[in-house]
Amino acid sequence: CRLLTATVAWPTPVVIYIGIILSTLGAALQCLTGAPRLLAAIANDDILPVLNYFKVSEGVEPHAATLFTALICIGCVIIGNLDLITPTITMFFLLCYAGVNLSCFLLDLLDAPSWRPRWKYHHWSLSLVGALLCVVIMFLISWSFTVISLALASLIYYYVSLKGKAGDWGDGFKSAYFQLALRSLRSLGANQVHPKNWYPIPLILCRPWGKLPENVPCHPKLADFANCMKKKGRGMSIFVSTIDGDYHELAEDAKTACHQLEAYIEYKQCEGVAEIIVAPSMSEGFRSIVQTMGLGNLKPNIVVVRYPEIWRRENLTEIPSTFVSIINDCIIANKAVVIVKGLDEWPNEFQRQYGTIDLYWIVRDGGLMLLLSQLLLTKATFESCKIQVFCIAEEDTDAAELKTDVKKFLYDLRMHAEVIVVTMKSWESHVENSSSSAQPDDSQEAYTSARRRISAYLSEMKETTEREGRPQMVDGKQAVVNEEKVDKFLYTMFKLNSTILRHSRMAAVVLVSLPPPPLNHPAYFYMEYMDMLVENVPRMLIVRGYRRDVVTFFT
Repeated sequence: CRLLTATVAWPTPVVIYIGIILSTLGAALQCLTGAPRLLAAIANDDILPVLNYFKVSEGVEPHAATLFTALICIGCVIIGNLDLITPTITMFFLLCYAGVNLSCFLLDLLDAPSWRPRWKYHHWSLSLVGALLCVVIMFLISWSFTVISLALASLIYYYVSLKGKAGDWGDGFKSAYFQLALRSLRSLGANQVHPKNWYPIPLILCRPWGKLPENVPCHPKLADFANCMKKKGRGMSIFVSTIDGDYHELAEDAKTACHQLEAYIEYKQCEGVAEIIVAPSMSEGFRSIVQTMGLGNLKPNIVVVRYPEIWRRENLTEIPSTFVSIINDCIIANKAVVIVKGLDEWPNEFQRQYGTIDLYWIVRDGGLMLLLSQLLLTKATFESCKIQVFCIAEEDTDAAELKTDVKKFLYDLRMHAEVIVVTMKSWESHVENSSSSAQPDDSQEAYTSARRRISAYLSEMKETTEREGRPQMVDGKQAVVNEEKVDKFLYTMFKLNSTILRHSRMAAVVLVSLPPPPLNHPAYFYMEYMDMLVENVPRMLIVRGYRRDVVTFFT
């Protein structure tokens, strides 16, 4: 082909030829020195692990990047078709310009505080038009090259987001996600969520009763149990732990512990966030957590805690008051409670369970116990189990009518379960027939021992009161203990435990209603009641709902 400029060149066309050659060589040398350094700089930013081979120290020539760049250039020269190479280079230049314009558009539209353009007449619409023009020009040049370029850019972005590390420059899309989250949170408001839109947001106490090694941020089975409370693993859990002491002295320790807990949550592949609270005691720390944790309707609605099975064995006398304080705080804050007994034996995702999931439905809890049993069935661990609902009634109750009502209720909720009505003698009947010989069972010895310990505790309380000449005190408050109510509560737990052992000894999991701590009963007595309830039951969830429904006929 002829060079038109060369025909009019002075004094000879050779000048033009020499200029073209020198310009080409200059551009080639510039690219040969600039491109490798750009490649090495991208590798040093550590956002693409695949480019780690091209990393260099400061002041060192990027030999590996230079060789790689040279191979690319040689490959393009070997192609020998400029019309094939030019659209490819143009596409990536236009993609670069489109990305810059799109970033400016997002930062301006989202009012990011860090976005401060020097040009005072800048408007987000200009950036949007610039990005759209780049994409339109790409399609006008070649739609096939455009599709391939966009697909390749998308793959690189996905790879960076999946494998890469965050740089110091931030991400415009993260800003968009943040604004979207804020708007979604505002749209939820603070009103109660309808039962069909209700999701469990468990608040999990990670280090229950402080009996874990210092380097273990959470009980290993708590994350497994938290995942069992989510359908298909979706939902958020809040893992919290308390450190006893002064905040000014332990702030750095709390940050370190929080990082360890976050790493543990990520390792267990559990969707959730970690929080560490420094407080004078576990009770005060939990009280702060239950009042302030969460935003709007994204506040935790279920408190999950391990049952303190070690309190008597380790002689931890402070546990009863802390345990009762946690339950009372949850009741006042209108939080549901799930207490896990037998957490050490809780199955992981590879341990398939067979048998039944037994519910002992004693009080109305908004359907939380039923919902938890259905969520357990969605997990591979429990999918082979069947649900049995035991309705506890007194002897004079019409069992057939109660069974029919419960079956209809479950049918309306589209929940499949076998309904069994179990009758129990009332306390009054027990008192009238107390002279008759009791039938021995596995719970009888535990019941007798608990009565003996409670009697000794009461006698000690009375002796202290008489010796000091002051009113009777219960956990630091003036109150009078009604011994008949204490006997009634303990007997009820004894009969319920006997019923559970009789019908659910081989169950995979037993769910039972959590009795609230009775007024004017010492915390020690309540722990005796709870020990009586869980006696010889290997795996149990003790559940208390709150003042609202979590299931509805319309879901």
